Amino acid sequence: MAKVELKQPIIKEIAELFDGAQTAVAVDYRGLTVEQDTRLRKQLREAGIVYKVYKNTMIRFAAKDTPFEALGPHLEGPTALAVSKTDATAPARILAEFAKTAPVLEIKGGIVENSYYDAKGMQVIASVPSREVLLGRLFGSMQSPVANLARVLNQIAEKNGGAPAAEA
Repeated sequence: MAKVELKQPIIKEIAELFDGAQTAVAVDYRGLTVEQDTRLRKQLREAGIVYKVYKNTMIRFAAKDTPFEALGPHLEGPTALAVSKTDATAPARILAEFAKTAPVLEIKGGIVENSYYDAKGMQVIASVPSREVLLGRLFGSMQSPVANLARVLNQIAEKNGGAPAAEA
């Protein structure tokens, strides 16, 4: 079997990983201990993020003619990919948080919703709260005026001797 035939399944696997992905982050994992790497993989897996180490040439072939091709300049040295198909900010957020305890982990760059970001840009993406947190804030801000209105109407009703505010 020729070498090319052996590489095709790996290229296909990476291409399928990129297909429909919202985010792909390239990281340099050099210097992580086995224990640190295991903890990182567990955190990413629990968040539904695929984290794998691939040869740079395989990533280049799989990313050809896709938005992920912009990762090309970062594909030097050991490279791991963290890919999410559901949450655009989760990989950057988890990797940046983990890098605080393991400074050897280096975010090289990434693609978020088909847009390229360098390492600094990925740090900004990492600071964006999760979807659940943003929705919680939105609903909290929507609930506040309604609760205030209910309190005011209740005070008017009490002031009028318990009669509904509409009759007063």
